Amino acid sequence: MTSSEFPEQRGRQDGGGHSPSSPADDGATPTSPDVASPEGAAQPEQAQPEKAQPEQGGAAEQSEVDELRRQLAERTEDLQRLQAEYVNYRKRVDRDRLVARDLTVVAFVEAFLPMLDDIDSARAHGDLAEGTPFAAIVEKFEGVLEKFGWERYGTKGEPFDPNIHEAFLHSHSPEVTESTVGEVLQAGHRAGDRIVRAARVAVVDPEEE
Repeated sequence: MTSSEFPEQRGRQDGGGHSPSSPADDGATPTSPDVASPEGAAQPEQAQPEKAQPEQGGAAEQSEVDELRRQLAERTEDLQRLQAEYVNYRKRVDRDRLVARDLTVVAFVEAFLPMLDDIDSARAHGDLAEGTPFAAIVEKFEGVLEKFGWERYGTKGEPFDPNIHEAFLHSHSPEVTESTVGEVLQAGHRAGDRIVRAARVAVVDPEEE
C-alpha cells in the first residue's frame, strides 16, 4: 500500500510529526494555567464616599445654648425683682424714718406747748424786749424748734379753715364776705405737715341776709 492512501501518515512525514490540530501549526501562544484572565482578575477596591452623618453635634450645641439663654433670662428676672424689692424697701425705710422723725418732733412740741403759750403771752405784753436776756433765750429756743420743722401759725384777718383752725367764738360783720379769723386766741403749732395743735381763734362770719 502506497503513502497516498494514508494521508495522516503522509502528513506526519511531511510536517515533522505534528498533527494538523497541533497548536504549533495555528501559531497560537500557549497560556499558563496559573495566569488569570482579565475578566476573572480581582479589581482593586475603590474608596467609597462616606455618607453624611446627621449633625447631632450641632443640635446638641444649640440645645445647650438655648438652655443657657433660658437660665440667663431667669437670673436676670430674679435680679430685677430683687432690685425692685430693694428699692421699695429703701423707700419704705426712708418713709418710716421721716414719719418717726415727725412723730418725735410732734411729741417734743406738744411737751413744750405750755411754755410756748407763755412765750406768746409775754411777747404780747411786751415782756420780750429786744436785747434782754429772756428774749435771747426765747430766740435760741425757737431757733432749735425751727430746725426740726416747727412753725407757729395763725394770723388775724386770714380766711377761716376748719382744718387748721379751731373756732372758739363766732360773730357777724358786714365787713367780711367769708368766714374770717377775727382774733387769734392761741397760736397754732405744726411740725412739717402735721398739726400739733390747731390755732384757737374767734371767727367773724358775714351777716345773714
